[in-house]
Amino acid sequence: MTQAIVWRQRIATRRGCTGFALPALLVATMASCMTSRFCHAETSSESQSLQRPNIVLIMADDMGFECIGANGSLDYQTPNIDRIASEGLRFEHCYSQPICTPSRVKLMTGQSNKRNYVKFGMLDREQTTFAHLLKEAGYRTCIAGKWQLGSELDSPQHFGFEQSLLWQHTRGRMDAKTHDTRYPNPRLERNGVEENHTGGAFSSNLFADFLCEFMEENRDQPFLAYYPMALVHCPFCPTPDSKSWDPESLGSKTYKGQPEHFGDMVAYVDKIVGRIDQHLRDLGIRENTLLLFTGDNGTDTPIVTQTRFGEVVGAKGEMVDAGNHVTCIARWPDQIDAGRVTSQIIDFSDFLPTMCEVAGAPVPEELPIDGMSFLSVLRGEEGKGREAMFMWYERNGRPKKAREFARNQRYKLYGDGEFFDVQEDRNEKSPLTSLTLEQEQIREMLQARINSFADVVPPQAR
Repeated sequence: MTQAIVWRQRIATRRGCTGFALPALLVATMASCMTSRFCHAETSSESQSLQRPNIVLIMADDMGFECIGANGSLDYQTPNIDRIASEGLRFEHCYSQPICTPSRVKLMTGQSNKRNYVKFGMLDREQTTFAHLLKEAGYRTCIAGKWQLGSELDSPQHFGFEQSLLWQHTRGRMDAKTHDTRYPNPRLERNGVEENHTGGAFSSNLFADFLCEFMEENRDQPFLAYYPMALVHCPFCPTPDSKSWDPESLGSKTYKGQPEHFGDMVAYVDKIVGRIDQHLRDLGIRENTLLLFTGDNGTDTPIVTQTRFGEVVGAKGEMVDAGNHVTCIARWPDQIDAGRVTSQIIDFSDFLPTMCEVAGAPVPEELPIDGMSFLSVLRGEEGKGREAMFMWYERNGRPKKAREFARNQRYKLYGDGEFFDVQEDRNEKSPLTSLTLEQEQIREMLQARINSFADVVPPQAR
């Protein structure tokens, strides 16, 4: 039995093996017992709870680094996200996986896909997530948005989320007449109960309503609100702010939809992010809330974006820079100085240990976490993070088809030995052959990073 399974069984035992929320008294007792790990001993457990920061994690779908104005976009308007970046910290080098499910698994578990990714559309139920760990530490937890991690009725609660409003939970993406059901008049599930919306409802507004209500209900205690957005994934379609918005639409009948609406969808992401940020202000809890905004992978085809650093062709699903280079913006008024930009490299495995360190939630030593906390970077201590990130990727977790690479801010080394200067060759057309001494040293460092995962056996090969 693996150590991770042992830890998951311990969690299941504390839940009474139901996968649903612990009784409130037991949660409070557990939180009180754990507070000595992260607060001064003389402080009461209630005060400790109130002092711990809230965490709001928003992740756009299929919206690469180049789509944000603060990152250099010339085609789209993102004033709210740009403002949040100017008030906090913007990462120039954050890397996801090339598509959605692999990114979600890595983000939520803090582990490389090589260690725990099973197949598309599924999160192994033996895994421990950041929601489990924060809930164990006394946080209230919720998720709203796109799920796509398992169709079991209790799936969100099983993975640590007490409340959920989700698309693509127990039902597929299309209705019986092949309409995509994620945007206008969507089909959702609230805590596993089906909801079929009509009357011009738009899923992004429903998700935002749900999150804002959750934050208001839990304003006096620490909470985790996770919003894996449906936007801007295709089908590209009008939003309620578009001139061609149709409140009677049941959703697109084509997979891609109409790409000319992509800009409106980016603008609606920005609108929703601004709304959530403002609601935190209205509740009087903005100063003690860490807001993180990112994206799950690169932009989809056929979207082409003009930026200050050149044209970027959407490369979702690919290993090149445009397939997995994503936005990361952090704002936490009590801790992050405004207007900062960092070149520190991070990847999706780093979010779990960071969020746990922020929350004072212990990460069990048994868990094989691959990520490194970037809390010190948030607080302005540069130079303490990772030198390079590692990616192992295959859409359905098949080891023989998987590719892997390690990279730092500029250079990328694949497992087959191909070595690229990504800064000068973003589309990786010309592998480097004649190396300088500095490039040789970087190549050796990246090879060591790849070698550090050599003994990890992917789930499908066990």
